[in-house]
Amino acid sequence: MEKITIINDPPYGTEKVWNALRCAQALCVIQTEIRIFLLADAIFCAKKGQTTPTGYYNLENMLKELIGRGAKVKACGTCMKARGMNTEELLEGVEFGKMLDLANWTKESQKVITF
Repeated sequence: MEKITIINDPPYGTEKVWNALRCAQALCVIQTEIRIFLLADAIFCAKKGQTTPTGYYNLENMLKELIGRGAKVKACGTCMKARGMNTEELLEGVEFGKMLDLANWTKESQKVITF
């Protein structure tokens, strides 16, 4: 199975993360192994308990769905520390990640997509 790594932007500031997660969902449909590494403010995509306005997309729910489909998700530990976020705040299934994890995923992947 081909492996693809996706790196994305901050949540809710733009539609980049929303579109990255939509792309990941579509790739799951065509049986692609998805890995998502959350950097900088994108770590907040993996924060538990997000409440969005009615009718607005919810990145927490989108990540939960992707994890349920087998996607691997890691949040940059350095980025989390810089923003005062701890592992207890992460969604179930999201792992504390290191730059070495991203390096390995990048090396193993046939493609890396950034948004």
